[in-house]
Amino acid sequence: MLDRWRPAVRDVDSVRQALLSYLDARPDACSRSCVPGHLTASTLVLDAAGEHALLTLHPRIGAWIQLGGHIEPDDTTLAGAALREATEESGIPGLVLDPEPVHAEVHALTCSLGVPTRHLDVRFVAHAPPGAVESISEESLDLRWWRLAELPDDVAFGRAL
Repeated sequence: MLDRWRPAVRDVDSVRQALLSYLDARPDACSRSCVPGHLTASTLVLDAAGEHALLTLHPRIGAWIQLGGHIEPDDTTLAGAALREATEESGIPGLVLDPEPVHAEVHALTCSLGVPTRHLDVRFVAHAPPGAVESISEESLDLRWWRLAELPDDVAFGRAL
Protein backbone atom coordinates (compact mmCIF):
# COMPACT_ATOMS: atom_id res chain seq x y z
CA MET A 1 0.00 0.00 0.00
CA LEU A 2 2.82 2.45 0.80
CA ASP A 3 4.40 1.64 -2.58
CA ARG A 4 1.18 2.59 -4.41
CA TRP A 5 0.19 5.63 -2.33
CA ARG A 6 1.17 9.01 -3.77
CA PRO A 7 0.54 11.82 -1.26
CA ALA A 8 -0.35 15.19 -2.77
CA VAL A 9 2.03 17.02 -0.42
CA ARG A 10 5.75 16.72 -1.14
CA ASP A 11 6.80 16.62 2.53
CA VAL A 12 4.42 13.75 3.21
CA ASP A 13 5.76 11.88 0.18
CA SER A 14 9.27 12.27 1.65
CA VAL A 15 8.01 10.65 4.86
CA ARG A 16 6.42 7.85 2.80
CA GLN A 17 9.74 7.19 1.06
CA ALA A 18 11.58 7.17 4.39
CA LEU A 19 9.04 4.68 5.79
CA LEU A 20 9.59 2.38 2.81
CA SER A 21 13.37 2.50 3.33
CA TYR A 22 12.97 1.81 7.03
CA LEU A 23 10.66 -1.13 6.35
CA ASP A 24 13.23 -2.56 3.91
CA ALA A 25 16.00 -2.23 6.50
CA ARG A 26 14.09 -3.49 9.55
CA PRO A 27 12.12 -6.75 9.28
CA ASP A 28 10.73 -5.99 12.77
CA ALA A 29 9.54 -2.46 11.89
CA CYS A 30 5.88 -3.38 12.43
CA SER A 31 6.50 -4.67 15.95
CA ARG A 32 6.33 -2.42 19.00
CA SER A 33 9.43 -4.28 20.24
CA CYS A 34 11.46 -2.49 17.53
CA VAL A 35 12.98 0.09 19.87
CA PRO A 36 14.48 2.49 17.28
CA GLY A 37 10.96 2.99 15.90
CA HIS A 38 7.96 1.09 14.66
CA LEU A 39 5.07 1.50 12.29
CA THR A 40 1.74 2.62 13.73
CA ALA A 41 -1.66 3.19 12.13
CA SER A 42 -4.06 5.94 13.10
CA THR A 43 -7.44 7.22 11.98
CA LEU A 44 -9.18 10.55 11.98
CA VAL A 45 -12.82 9.57 12.54
CA LEU A 46 -15.27 11.97 10.91
CA ASP A 47 -18.95 12.27 11.77
CA ALA A 48 -21.53 11.31 9.15
CA ALA A 49 -21.72 14.91 7.88
CA GLY A 50 -17.93 15.16 7.59
CA GLU A 51 -17.88 18.33 9.69
CA HIS A 52 -16.39 17.07 12.95
CA ALA A 53 -13.54 14.75 13.91
CA LEU A 54 -13.44 12.55 17.00
CA LEU A 55 -10.23 12.99 19.01
CA THR A 56 -8.92 11.21 22.07
CA LEU A 57 -7.23 12.85 25.02
CA HIS A 58 -4.27 10.48 25.10
CA PRO A 59 -3.11 9.65 28.66
CA ARG A 60 0.57 9.15 27.83
CA ILE A 61 0.92 12.04 25.36
CA GLY A 62 -1.35 14.46 27.24
CA ALA A 63 -2.84 15.93 24.06
CA TRP A 64 -5.90 15.62 21.84
CA ILE A 65 -4.97 13.40 18.88
CA GLN A 66 -6.53 11.07 16.32
CA LEU A 67 -7.30 7.48 17.30
CA GLY A 68 -4.73 4.79 16.58
CA GLY A 69 -1.89 2.69 17.79
CA HIS A 70 0.40 -0.24 17.31
CA ILE A 71 0.26 -2.91 14.66
CA GLU A 72 -0.78 -6.21 16.26
CA PRO A 73 0.45 -9.66 15.11
CA ASP A 74 -3.03 -10.51 13.74
CA ASP A 75 -3.20 -7.34 11.59
CA THR A 76 -2.64 -8.13 7.92
CA THR A 77 -2.82 -4.58 6.54
CA LEU A 78 -2.18 -1.05 7.76
CA ALA A 79 -5.73 -0.09 6.84
CA GLY A 80 -7.04 -3.03 8.87
CA ALA A 81 -4.93 -2.01 11.87
CA ALA A 82 -6.14 1.59 11.57
CA LEU A 83 -9.79 0.49 11.45
CA ARG A 84 -9.35 -1.93 14.36
CA GLU A 85 -7.74 0.76 16.52
CA ALA A 86 -10.38 3.36 15.61
CA THR A 87 -13.21 0.97 16.41
CA GLU A 88 -11.66 -0.13 19.72
CA GLU A 89 -10.85 3.40 20.86
CA SER A 90 -14.08 5.07 19.70
CA GLY A 91 -16.52 2.33 20.63
CA ILE A 92 -18.34 3.10 17.36
CA PRO A 93 -19.37 0.06 15.30
CA GLY A 94 -19.73 0.36 11.55
CA LEU A 95 -16.91 2.82 10.82
CA VAL A 96 -16.09 2.99 7.10
CA LEU A 97 -12.39 3.49 6.40
CA ASP A 98 -11.08 5.25 3.30
CA PRO A 99 -8.57 2.71 1.89
CA GLU A 100 -5.82 5.23 1.06
CA PRO A 101 -3.92 7.09 3.78
CA VAL A 102 -4.20 10.86 4.01
CA HIS A 103 -0.98 11.60 5.92
CA ALA A 104 2.17 10.12 7.44
CA GLU A 105 4.45 11.42 10.15
CA VAL A 106 7.35 10.27 12.29
CA HIS A 107 7.35 11.48 15.88
CA ALA A 108 9.45 10.72 18.93
CA LEU A 109 7.77 9.62 22.14
CA THR A 110 7.88 7.15 24.98
CA CYS A 111 5.22 4.55 24.30
CA SER A 112 4.32 1.26 25.97
CA LEU A 113 7.94 0.09 25.84
CA GLY A 114 8.77 2.65 28.53
CA VAL A 115 11.80 3.86 26.55
CA PRO A 116 12.17 6.65 23.97
CA THR A 117 11.25 5.46 20.49
CA ARG A 118 9.62 6.75 17.32
CA HIS A 119 6.21 6.11 15.86
CA LEU A 120 6.18 5.92 12.08
CA ASP A 121 2.50 6.76 11.80
CA VAL A 122 0.41 6.20 8.68
CA ARG A 123 -2.89 8.09 8.97
CA PHE A 124 -6.29 7.25 7.51
CA VAL A 125 -9.79 8.74 7.59
CA ALA A 126 -12.92 6.86 8.63
CA HIS A 127 -16.55 7.90 8.50
CA ALA A 128 -18.93 7.21 11.37
CA PRO A 129 -22.48 6.11 10.60
CA PRO A 130 -25.34 8.57 11.22
CA GLY A 131 -26.26 8.77 14.90
CA ALA A 132 -22.97 7.23 16.04
CA VAL A 133 -22.30 7.48 19.76
CA GLU A 134 -18.73 7.23 21.01
CA SER A 135 -17.64 5.33 24.11
CA ILE A 136 -14.41 6.01 26.00
CA SER A 137 -12.02 3.06 26.14
CA GLU A 138 -9.31 2.24 28.67
CA GLU A 139 -6.80 3.79 26.24
CA SER A 140 -8.27 7.29 26.52
CA LEU A 141 -8.89 9.92 29.18
CA ASP A 142 -11.68 11.45 27.11
CA LEU A 143 -13.21 11.60 23.62
CA ARG A 144 -14.54 14.75 21.99
CA TRP A 145 -15.89 15.84 18.60
CA TRP A 146 -14.04 18.85 17.13
CA ARG A 147 -14.97 21.06 14.19
CA LEU A 148 -12.38 20.42 11.46
CA ALA A 149 -11.31 24.08 11.35
CA GLU A 150 -10.65 23.99 15.11
CA LEU A 151 -8.51 20.85 15.28
CA PRO A 152 -5.43 21.26 17.50
CA ASP A 153 -1.98 21.57 15.91
CA ASP A 154 -1.17 17.88 16.60
CA VAL A 155 -3.97 17.02 14.16
CA ALA A 156 -3.45 19.89 11.70
CA PHE A 157 -3.44 17.44 8.75
CA GLY A 158 -7.20 17.03 9.29
CA ARG A 159 -8.09 20.71 8.82
CA ALA A 160 -7.91 20.38 5.05
CA LEU A 161 -10.50 17.60 4.96
